[in-house]
Amino acid sequence: MSRADPFAAGPQPAFTKGMGELEEVRHRPFVTAPFGKALVEVARREPRIVGLTADLAKYTDILPFAETFPDRFFNVGMAEQALFGAAAGLAKTGFLPFATTYAVFATRRAYDFIAIQIVKSALPVAIVAGLPGLTTGYGATHQGNEDLALMSAIPGLTVVDPCDATEIAQVVEAFVAEPRPLYLRIQRGNVPVVLDPASYRFAFGRARVLREPGEIGIVSTGLVTERALDAAEELARQGLSAGVLHVPCLVPFDSTAVVDFARRVQVLVTAENHQIEGGLGTKVVEALYGAGIHRPLRRVGIPMRFIECGTVPTLQARYGLTVSGIVAAVRELLREGTP
Repeated sequence: MSRADPFAAGPQPAFTKGMGELEEVRHRPFVTAPFGKALVEVARREPRIVGLTADLAKYTDILPFAETFPDRFFNVGMAEQALFGAAAGLAKTGFLPFATTYAVFATRRAYDFIAIQIVKSALPVAIVAGLPGLTTGYGATHQGNEDLALMSAIPGLTVVDPCDATEIAQVVEAFVAEPRPLYLRIQRGNVPVVLDPASYRFAFGRARVLREPGEIGIVSTGLVTERALDAAEELARQGLSAGVLHVPCLVPFDSTAVVDFARRVQVLVTAENHQIEGGLGTKVVEALYGAGIHRPLRRVGIPMRFIECGTVPTLQARYGLTVSGIVAAVRELLREGTP
């Protein structure tokens, strides 16, 4: 069944939502706080799991864990460097820490502590990053638009941008089964269910074809994958066949899947909730160049500048992180001609 684009341009809310208010999810099922709920469930059978935050338990959805296991939860206050130092110490003594803060605070304020204390020592710490990209209206101080590029540059750090509530829960399970230094973007609050938990299985370093390609291929990651699927439906109504490759892992990157997907299409669009430089689009271009594959390509993402304040729907519509934005990128490519 097709779905209307809930973030299309048009009348928008008059005010940015407060930090504790949840964005509305329309036209699809959702799970509230999927990260926190998944962490509680896995922690019931794994006593090594501990949770930490830098005074953001409510706003990074680790609060269900804190309430269920208060003796295994630590709030270090507004001190992100101390947060990751403490997580590293706990990991060295045999625990499996999940440390939560906003993406901007993890990457901009504690980058060296993550790189040296956690990743260089190959410690199993899950760095859980809220408010990735344009999921907040609070402007450049809170929008983590460059985090994938920054974290992908740290050798040995696994970097994951899940699609939905299903995948967030599965990444939590995967980390406990295969502990490693992990940077995990999360959506908080009411998170849509896009992937079928009965049939979809997340695996580190593996991309998934969610819709078989025709003449058009859309390569996406994170929350934009939902919109890529809806864009493919809209293009089908217009008589065009588009496939969708979902790439949840930026590191390790599934270059083989990307190249195989690209070989089967005439044009490619990449779509991500991240700056267009250094994220998914850049990795796709590098993979294709390395394989000698040449395809007309358009990158949908956040422009390379600091973004203003505004409501989340307004910002996402303005910068094309919508169904209509992806369709428009495909149409532009087709107007320019195919090989």
